Amino acid sequence: MTDAPELLLAHHLKTLRLPTFLREHDKQARICASEGVDHVRYLARLTELELIDRERRMVERRIKSAKFPAVKSLDSFDFRAIPSLNKMMVLELARCAWIERKDNVIALGPSGTGKTHITLGLGLAACQKGLPVSFVTAASLVHELMEARDEKRLLRLQRQPAKVKLLIIDELGFVPLSKTGAELLFELISQRYERGSTLITSNLPFEEWTETFGTERLTGALLDRLTHHVNILKMNAESYRLNQRRARLAIEQK
Repeated sequence: MTDAPELLLAHHLKTLRLPTFLREHDKQARICASEGVDHVRYLARLTELELIDRERRMVERRIKSAKFPAVKSLDSFDFRAIPSLNKMMVLELARCAWIERKDNVIALGPSGTGKTHITLGLGLAACQKGLPVSFVTAASLVHELMEARDEKRLLRLQRQPAKVKLLIIDELGFVPLSKTGAELLFELISQRYERGSTLITSNLPFEEWTETFGTERLTGALLDRLTHHVNILKMNAESYRLNQRRARLAIEQK
C-alpha cells in the first residue's frame, strides 16, 4: 500500500508527459529538505528542470527533422581563413531576425571555402531559436521534384518545404539542371517568395547561373525573386580544406 502513492504519481506524470519531473522529483525532494527549501521553491525547481529538458528535446527534434548532413556550429568555423567573409554579418544572421522577415541568404564562393559549414551553423542557430528548418542539396531536391512529378505527387511534395521557416539548398551550380528540373526548382523557390526564407550556397557567381538554369529568362526571374530581400555572403578564397591538407602534409613531412 505504501507504494501506491508513488505508483499513482508516476502514472500521472507519464500521462502528463513530464519525464524530467518523474526522474527528478525524489532527488530534488531530498535536496530541498536538506536545504530547508519550501514546497513552492521545490516545485519551481522541478518545473524549471522540466522546461529546460523539454526545450533541449525540441531542439534535438528540429535538428533531426532538418536532415543536416552534419551538426556544425559557427563557433567551430575559422573566420580568419576566409578574409572576404563578413563575420559580423554572419553573427547577425545567427540571431535569425532575417528568417522572421522572410529574407534570403546566398553564400557564393569556390568549392572548399566553408559555405556548407556556415550554412549548417545558421541552420543550427535557427533550430535553437525554435524555427523549423529543412536542408537539401540542389541536385537531390531537383531529383525528388522530378520523381514526384512523374509519380503525380508533386503538389504533396511541394507543400513540405512550404511548411518550414528556412529552406537550405546547398551546392547550387555544381550540376547543370535539365529544362524540367530547372523549371521545377524555379517554381518551388517562387512559391517561397516573401512567404519563407531560403538559404542557397553556390560555387558560381550570379552571371554564371545561366549555365545551371539554361536560359537567361528563367535565371533572371529566379534572381529577381531571390535577391529582392537578400543577404549575400562572399566567400572568395582558396579552398579551406585544401589549405588544411597542405598544413597536415607539411607537419607529417617534418
